[in-house]
Amino acid sequence: MNYNINLESSKGNIRRRKKPSILSIISLSALCLCFFISILATTKMFIASSKQSNLLKEIDSLSSSNNSILAENIKLEKELSEKQSTYDKAMSQKKIAHLTFDDGPSSNTLKLLDVLDKYNAKATFFVIYKEGFDDIYREIVNRGHVLANHTYSHNYQKIYSSTKAFISDVEALDNKLKEITGKEPSKILRFPGGSNTGYMSEHKNMPHCILKALKDRGYTYFDWNVDSSDATKVTLDEKSIIKSVLDGSSNVNTANILMHDTNFKYTTLDAMPKILEGLKAQGYVFRPLKHDSAAIRFIN
Repeated sequence: MNYNINLESSKGNIRRRKKPSILSIISLSALCLCFFISILATTKMFIASSKQSNLLKEIDSLSSSNNSILAENIKLEKELSEKQSTYDKAMSQKKIAHLTFDDGPSSNTLKLLDVLDKYNAKATFFVIYKEGFDDIYREIVNRGHVLANHTYSHNYQKIYSSTKAFISDVEALDNKLKEITGKEPSKILRFPGGSNTGYMSEHKNMPHCILKALKDRGYTYFDWNVDSSDATKVTLDEKSIIKSVLDGSSNVNTANILMHDTNFKYTTLDAMPKILEGLKAQGYVFRPLKHDSAAIRFIN
C-alpha cells in the first residue's frame, strides 16, 4: 500500500520537472539568438574582410596597370615628339607651293578639283559670290581645299571707295559662305588686284586703314610671288601659262602661285597636269594657305 503511494508521488514529481519555466525558455531563446547573431556578425565580418581584401588587390592591380599605361604614354609622346621634330626639319628643307585660284567658282572648277585630287594637291580658292554655285563652294571645302575670301562683289570701285565699304563686302561674302557650307570662314583673304592695287593707293591712308581693320577682325591676307600670267589675256595659251609658272617658281623656296578660275580660263585647267608635274620635279610639295604660311605680301 505504501509502495503505491510512493510510486504515485514519484510520478507527480517527474511530471512537475518536465514543465520548464517561462524564464528558462526565454533565457534559452535569448542564448540561441545571441549565438545566431554572433555567427551572423562573424560571417558578415568575414565576407566584408574578404571583399576588402579583393578590392585592395584590384586597386593594386589597377594602380600597377595605370603606372604601366603612364610609362607607355610617356614613351609614345617622346617618340611622337622626335618624329615631329624629324618631320619639321625635313619640311623646313622642302619647297612649298601654294596653288591659288582667284575669281571662281566657274564651269571649270569641278574638273580642276578632279585634277588636284589626282595629284593629291590641296589648293586655296579665293572666291567671290556667284549665284547658282552653292554646290561648288561646298565641294571645294569637302575635298579639303581652303575656301578663301576675294570679296563678295569684286567690284573695284565699290570696295575701294572706303574702308567701311571694303570690310562690309568681305564680311558679306564670309557670311554667305558660312550659310552655304555650314563652316566657319577661313579668314584667309586676297585683295582684288593685289594689296598694292592702284584703286586703293589713290586714297592716302586707305591701305593701312583697311589692313588694320582686317587684322582687328582676325584676317590674314596674301599676295603672290609667282604669276601664271593667265590674266594677261582673256584666254592665254596653255604653253605660256606652264612656262610662266615653272620659270617663276624656279628661283624661290616658297611659291605663292597666282592663277584664275573663270569660264574663259580653261587653258589654265588644261595646263595644270604639267604645272603640277613640273613643280614636283623642282622639289615642291603642295600646301593650302594657312594663317602662319609665309607672308608673301606687297605691302605690310
